Amino acid sequence: MSDTCIFCQLIRDEPADVVWVEREDEAVAFRPLPESALAPGHTLVVPRAHSVGLLDADPRALQATTALVQRVGRAMRAALGANGVVVLSASGADAGQSVPHYHLHVVPCWDDDGVTFWPDGLSQHRVDGDPYELLAEMFE
Repeated sequence: MSDTCIFCQLIRDEPADVVWVEREDEAVAFRPLPESALAPGHTLVVPRAHSVGLLDADPRALQATTALVQRVGRAMRAALGANGVVVLSASGADAGQSVPHYHLHVVPCWDDDGVTFWPDGLSQHRVDGDPYELLAEMFE
């Protein structure tokens, strides 16, 4: 755990004003700040082990976090009548990550909510060469 990370502090101190959805050995789920909730039931799922993002997270923490995301999503369907969920995550400040502790937003969706959570624009960044060939080279 990190002494300066807000999520590590929440997990360690478990303050009474945090609305916990679920607490497990390796991951926790809790309500975001009310002003940042994207939908009724929007939930943050966070591994207990500190890592800044997806790219430096321990595989065991990723597995536990993803399993809890699935449980939260199923609970949203059963308890809230959600038709589906969107799972959002950013890894790195340039990707829009605002809290430097790996976390996933689980947002319930309904057919009548009129919201989509898919990017509406395309990246204008260009790379030299075929990006998929370059990626494949990393696995050789």
